Amino acid sequence: MKQILLKSLLSMTFGLMISLSAFAQERTISGTVIDGDSGEPLIGANVLVAGTTNGTITDFDGNFKLNAPSEAFTLKISFIGFEDVVREVGNSDTNLGEITMVSAAVGLDEIMVIASVAVDRKTPVALSTVKAVQIESKIGSQEFPEILKSTPGVFATKSGGGFGDGRINIRGFNDENVAVMINGIPVNDMENGNVYWSNWAGLADAATSVQVQRGLGASKVAVPSIGGTINILSKASDRKKGASLYVGTGNDAYSKVGFSISSGLTDNGWAFTASGAKIQQDGYVDGTEALGFSYFLNIAKQINDAHEVTFTAVGAKQRHGQRQNQRSLAEFEESDRGIKYNGDWGYKNGQVVNVEDNFYHKPQMSLNHYWTISPKTDVSTALYFSTGTGGGGGTGGDWGPAFDRVGGEYGTLNIDALVDLNEANQSGEALAWQRASRNDHIWYGALSTLSHELSDNLTLMAGLDLRSYTGSHFYEVTDLLGGDYIVNNDDDNNPNRILRVGDKYNYNYDGKVGWTGAFAQVEYDMDKLSTFLSLSLSNTSYKQIEYFNNIHSGDGVETDAINFFGYQVKGGATYRLDRNHNVYANIGYFSKAPFYRNVFTSRTSNNSNPDAINEEIFSAEIGYGLRKDRLTANVNVYRTQWDNRAFTTARTSPSGNQIFANISGINALHQGIELDGIFKVNNNLSLTGMLSLGDWRWVNNVENVTVEDENNNPIGDPINVFIEDLRVGNSAQTTAALGFNYTLLEGFSVGFDYNYYDNLYAQYDPLGRTSIEQNVDAWQVPAYGLVDLNVTYKFEISGFKASLYGNVYNLADTQYVADANDGANNDAQTARVYYGFGRTWNLGLKVQF
Repeated sequence: MKQILLKSLLSMTFGLMISLSAFAQERTISGTVIDGDSGEPLIGANVLVAGTTNGTITDFDGNFKLNAPSEAFTLKISFIGFEDVVREVGNSDTNLGEITMVSAAVGLDEIMVIASVAVDRKTPVALSTVKAVQIESKIGSQEFPEILKSTPGVFATKSGGGFGDGRINIRGFNDENVAVMINGIPVNDMENGNVYWSNWAGLADAATSVQVQRGLGASKVAVPSIGGTINILSKASDRKKGASLYVGTGNDAYSKVGFSISSGLTDNGWAFTASGAKIQQDGYVDGTEALGFSYFLNIAKQINDAHEVTFTAVGAKQRHGQRQNQRSLAEFEESDRGIKYNGDWGYKNGQVVNVEDNFYHKPQMSLNHYWTISPKTDVSTALYFSTGTGGGGGTGGDWGPAFDRVGGEYGTLNIDALVDLNEANQSGEALAWQRASRNDHIWYGALSTLSHELSDNLTLMAGLDLRSYTGSHFYEVTDLLGGDYIVNNDDDNNPNRILRVGDKYNYNYDGKVGWTGAFAQVEYDMDKLSTFLSLSLSNTSYKQIEYFNNIHSGDGVETDAINFFGYQVKGGATYRLDRNHNVYANIGYFSKAPFYRNVFTSRTSNNSNPDAINEEIFSAEIGYGLRKDRLTANVNVYRTQWDNRAFTTARTSPSGNQIFANISGINALHQGIELDGIFKVNNNLSLTGMLSLGDWRWVNNVENVTVEDENNNPIGDPINVFIEDLRVGNSAQTTAALGFNYTLLEGFSVGFDYNYYDNLYAQYDPLGRTSIEQNVDAWQVPAYGLVDLNVTYKFEISGFKASLYGNVYNLADTQYVADANDGANNDAQTARVYYGFGRTWNLGLKVQF
């Protein structure tokens, strides 16, 4: 026994001596890693002793400290989007000083100028950034907006559940009032402000980062950023040559095949990066089959030290079935398909027919030129073009027989019955048919920014924002369902027309939008203080060309331009108390032109609304940031007052025609507090958290508002709107998130994300609250929480780098209502809803060559 104890003691002593000896031979190596272009510190860069697992990451000032061997060794520093740095460290070095990293992308810094990317601890706005590595590991088969769901103030859902039909709200404002930009180029529809995410299905593959700027944001142009700005930076051409392949699979026959290839930077200054993918699925919701092809291309040319040119194209051609009609809770419960039930589809001759569907292709192309005039002056210019073709499906004629559903009350639409009905009509005229609501467009634009350093601390930025948009809107016959033709009288210029597939009917007009904007911004940055003052001016002009209900020679009847002058003034300051603490504040006011449909209220006439006026928005915010070692935390308080919000209401004229009129003078107040943080426990474990508490309400009632027809004649009784102090619906006012990511083994990491939603009130039309008795909050959707799991494993296959991505969404298979429309009794029984998805999964493999 004594011998055993003696041996154990000797072993422990020997081990301790070895440990102390090794410790004595180590030394502490330190340094600072910075971005070679901006001079800003790089936070989270990986610092590793080559050939070992001994490493660390840089802190919020770009600094690192590392215990390293006393003898000479090789230090490797890496950061996504930058070229690796390899330093040979001698046996006497301890402080390596500044280590500069160079961007691995050609032209990325110049793109960031046009895109108005905010800088942490400098730009005085509330912001959150999702990097490419996070997008790649978590996006899987989610909708693109859902990658932002753990961001403060953000509420994102899949809506009806069709491919790309998701929606996003920021601080209670929907996408009409959230500016979405790709490389600084706006993508919100010029007529209604909407963003259709199915048009941008390839962004998950093309994005290098997504920055959400809540509130006024850092953009210099007068974009509709009442709620915030989603700034998507696409990948630029990589300096390194390489390629990758991706294959993925998931629930409900989801599949994805994609590729990416980069030429690297050639000796004569050329570089290109291209990627593409095919996505196909049956859809979690019944009748939402989808097929899409996405693509991305960037070509860069470094002409000389003063000039650089890049061309970028991004787009997705897709078609997918939709679920347009919400159901009561009882209907979902009674259906055999439960929360997957969709009554908007059926079969024709054994083939699936998505009665409600979407088909669209909207490529965006831009040519960017970067000109360094002098060390203090440069100009960045983007010329862009977008064209869109497609629309959404629907029904025409008498579809009554189709609602004698196959399989009972909750079965599929009986489309074969319509075919039989049409074929039985001996005249050949179709009594029921399918149609598409088309929305084609052509959009040209130019965005140019001049930056000039007035002094070491003062910079002036100024530029132009020019846009020209024409949208073509009409119904189109897509399937006569066994009939030969339709007789139609919608066109006054061609009565008793014979319509066949591809012909237009119901309405036919072009909406023309012109935009002329100028902006100027002064930035002051010195030591602890960064400030800015920005002014944007814009003129929005609307015209309409109507082709059916005005007698003309064939070119339609065009209105005069109706102009709205808008402006935006905002300013802010960030004060860095020390290396760990900073405070900021911003304030702004802008006058925003109404949307097209608030000006031209009818789709069948050129009459305009003479009472359309600008909407007025005031916003203010204060915030605090903490950056200490491995902890980053932010808290901010905001208040946004939205006055003269325009609403459109439908009424029936004395002649029996439906007309649309505007109600103005309705005000809303959105205010709240937001907190978020990241704590890197060690190199293997990081924790994230977020809490957002909003209080969004309508401010006032509006009484005795006269509704007028297209000839400005009063129709019926005046309208009263009783909404004072009612909560704004359609977005969760309380959200929270907790997450962690843990690296179990080298290359193998697992992450959990928990998202919680509360104070979600059903959507409702404020104009429907026409009596004081209806001054009641909409139905409050039950609170819910969801858990997502993601696993990433990086390894090598025959010498090639590979990554395996696995995701499970709604791990607990929680049943919850994600979207709701208020009912007659403001309760669960009368509400119409969409359930959120149950448990879904995705598995993907990426191999790099």
